[in-house]
Amino acid sequence: MASSGRIQKKGLSKKTGKEDVEIDLIDYTEKEFHEERVEKIENCLPFKDKNSVTWININGIHDVELIEKIGELFGLHLLTVKDIANTSQRPKIEEFDDYIYLVLKMLYLKKGKLVAEQVSLVLGQNFVISFQERKGDVFNHVREDIKASKGRMKTAGSDYLMYSLVNAVVDNYFIILENFGDRIENLQEKLVKNPSPNILQTIHEIKREVMFLRRSIWPLREVVNEAGRDGMPLITKTLVPYLRDLYDHTIQTIDIAESFRDSLSDMLDIYLSSVNNKTNEIMKVLTMFSTIFIPLTFVTGIYGMNFKNMPVLGWKWGYPAAWMVMGGVTLFMLIYFKRKKWL
Repeated sequence: MASSGRIQKKGLSKKTGKEDVEIDLIDYTEKEFHEERVEKIENCLPFKDKNSVTWININGIHDVELIEKIGELFGLHLLTVKDIANTSQRPKIEEFDDYIYLVLKMLYLKKGKLVAEQVSLVLGQNFVISFQERKGDVFNHVREDIKASKGRMKTAGSDYLMYSLVNAVVDNYFIILENFGDRIENLQEKLVKNPSPNILQTIHEIKREVMFLRRSIWPLREVVNEAGRDGMPLITKTLVPYLRDLYDHTIQTIDIAESFRDSLSDMLDIYLSSVNNKTNEIMKVLTMFSTIFIPLTFVTGIYGMNFKNMPVLGWKWGYPAAWMVMGGVTLFMLIYFKRKKWL
């Protein structure tokens, strides 16, 4: 189904220059392997109907004209071309006459921060085209498996290649979740020792990233489930068990993300309780000091009045006696507090 018309550039990625776009091609059979950096997309067309599996990976989707050209050469629908160029797509899968279009979010950590990138996959009879926003991905072990002829990669078709790419993205989710798990565990230890405002800010940041991760994985669950159902001609029955296993992995990542979200919510409650308890302890100490000084203030207040005729005002030992009385009162109150287990 050939595309028609032009894409509107509104809402697309900002154009940074065609020189940033890289097109890598890997073509393989059970006995042969070919890899090259393609200068023009037209050079990929002979591989479209070749009796082999071809993986065309495009880094950089800001070149609208290039995406349109790919759509024309490989018969992509105009809506598919628009979705490829629009990086705000939700994970989904769409079946057309002679290809399947799939969108998912590839997540990875960069300097400790979660980075999201949209990846679009087009599955044809003998080819897979992957569109990435920028250079760098989580597909290195897929490339290595193709080169090393490991597992079913060389003997399976293009549908297994698509599965391998999606599986690589999901496997990387586990790496991110493991990182989050370590960070949450460290935060829990710090939270118990010293619930500082910096920890509260870190909890909010991690919780926001976990929620974003969960929102990225949740729709992928339905995408994988839809792909694993019978009825898609481009997906063979032998791939269905693999897709079901992938579906289980997506469910597992969602469960882990939800458990992290609950843990972070509990940590927020613990932080607030710790702060309240700390405040109560401070108020308790201040209240005790105030209680002790009340009778002392009473004594000094009485003998600080400027009356001429007051008991023991002219007594030689009046000043030491006043100190002894105030010291005795203080000692008595401390012993009383101790017996009441207020100290």
